[in-house]
Amino acid sequence: MEHKLQLAAENGSADAQFNIALQHLENRTDTDATAVAVAWLIKAANQGHMQAQFQLGLMYETALGAQKNIEISIAWYRKAAEQGYVKAQFNLGLIYSNMQSSHKNPMQALAWYIKAAEQGHTGAQNNIGLMFITGQGLPRDFRKAISWFEKAAQNGDAAAQNNLGMIYGNGKDMPVDYAKAMTWYAKAAEQSYPGAQYNLGLLFNHGHGVAKDHSLATKWFLLAASQGHVKAPYLLAILYESGDEAIRSPEQMLIWYRNAADLGHPTACFKLACFYDAGEYVEENGATAVLWYQKSAIAGVMAAQFALALRYDNGQDVAQDFQQALSWYRKAAEQGHARAQFNLALMYGYGHGSEIDLAEAAKWIELAITNGVSIAKKYKHLFGMPALN
Repeated sequence: MEHKLQLAAENGSADAQFNIALQHLENRTDTDATAVAVAWLIKAANQGHMQAQFQLGLMYETALGAQKNIEISIAWYRKAAEQGYVKAQFNLGLIYSNMQSSHKNPMQALAWYIKAAEQGHTGAQNNIGLMFITGQGLPRDFRKAISWFEKAAQNGDAAAQNNLGMIYGNGKDMPVDYAKAMTWYAKAAEQSYPGAQYNLGLLFNHGHGVAKDHSLATKWFLLAASQGHVKAPYLLAILYESGDEAIRSPEQMLIWYRNAADLGHPTACFKLACFYDAGEYVEENGATAVLWYQKSAIAGVMAAQFALALRYDNGQDVAQDFQQALSWYRKAAEQGHARAQFNLALMYGYGHGSEIDLAEAAKWIELAITNGVSIAKKYKHLFGMPALN
């Protein structure tokens, strides 16, 4: 059989050439197999074989067996797409709709998505909806977005079903309809779509359109988290910490805060830092607290920035470093943390972490006073700070 296939390929059969190429691509033990496969694919593609053209486009786009070259990839995709090959049409849409790419071209993306969508490609239908809802190179049009999402959703596309749920559930550009949101989320969730499972959890967690039910919220968040949804672990931790009495569990709470923190959730990092700081649920460990404060602070959590500044200011579990303290106080102060504003003023007033700067000290003292730190008034006069204009 293989001999006949080889003979047919050598005699110019594009199908045979394509099938031989696939055999070589599947042969992972032969280091030359990929190069041989590309050679056969080119022979087939030059005869107009759509699948070979598409495969070459894919290989040049993903650097699978060929050096990555988007221009060559587009050229091969286009040859297949112009013959009506739906996967190539969709992939061209993806390339042109990537707004981070130098090849971005929303109108080209829309044109190729429409060609694929007209052949029933649900991913293309969904992506057209996304273009209209985000205004990605097009005027925003919720009605057109819904129309395209519905085409995909009715054909079973879970992403489109979830997108419809979000449109009806968010109520940003049209009235909220939690019943419709629930219907579409449920359809997507039944297909194990993690975003929809998470969104169902939100409905039950907040009682939107349904009776509030923390047990069902936990169920859906667990399903979403098990598939790697990055927001679900943090909400699970909150439910296990302060949800209905029946589901509260310090052990589960700690597990899910850790999970969320390991995924980089800034507030979860801060919660863990506080636990280690106070010895609550875990053995007290200041050094570990500092590590989690740092992760949270770097991510922009104001309270973590202030806590970290205090550590550096006082030399608690870290070497005392007034410059670091000043830097973190400033970050928290710029976000409106009143006590950080007061402490920052003191740093400038006493010259800790910087040269004495009474003008800066006065500015931050005034803000601290405005934000309710009454003791700041005493220090304003103590330093003889100039009044602000």
